[in-house]
Amino acid sequence: AHDYRYFPEPDLPPLEISREWVEELRAQLPELPDAKRARFIAQYSLSGYDAGVLVADKGVADYYEAAVATAVNKADPKTVANWVTGELFRLMKETGREIGGVPVSPQALVELIGLVKDGVINLNTGKEVLAEMFASGRSARQIVEERGLAQISDAAALERIVAQVLEENPQQVDEYLGGRVKLLGWLMGQVMKATRGKANPQVVRELLQAELEARRG
Repeated sequence: AHDYRYFPEPDLPPLEISREWVEELRAQLPELPDAKRARFIAQYSLSGYDAGVLVADKGVADYYEAAVATAVNKADPKTVANWVTGELFRLMKETGREIGGVPVSPQALVELIGLVKDGVINLNTGKEVLAEMFASGRSARQIVEERGLAQISDAAALERIVAQVLEENPQQVDEYLGGRVKLLGWLMGQVMKATRGKANPQVVRELLQAELEARRG
């Protein structure tokens, strides 16, 4: 080992590396996963876990950011993350697809999330619509319109159905008024069944509670 010696080369000029050059090279480097994870946490208020899942695949991270960029007034970054890491990942796993082969664009996903947020469809219907979007490549609004999936939020229309459900189930009504408050969920289920899942759950809950309280007298 002592035979290997280093001798200065007189013909080579000294190499000077400026701070500006180093910073320029650093700026050209792609964002590393740890840095991206930290940015997602700070910029999008995500948990460390959610951010880690999203940045584990650059394609997924890019998809997520493209969705968030178009989600102004339609969905917050956390909701977008939930849809990507939840339903979208589930469909990808079931079909063996990578993010690059997903037929639902970030913009199309945001449109679907917006329909759920605006109460046009409920969350469960939204998941069904996403599965159909994944299979057909069609837009959420097109599927909702063609299949008549729009949620019923009109209180007047739902009041009649609520009244009918209560009239047809007097025993459950009496038991609820007697203290079995968990039966509210069962009664909600009957209204949802009568509307084939189209009723707005929040409106149904409010109408049921108001009608049941009125019957206490």
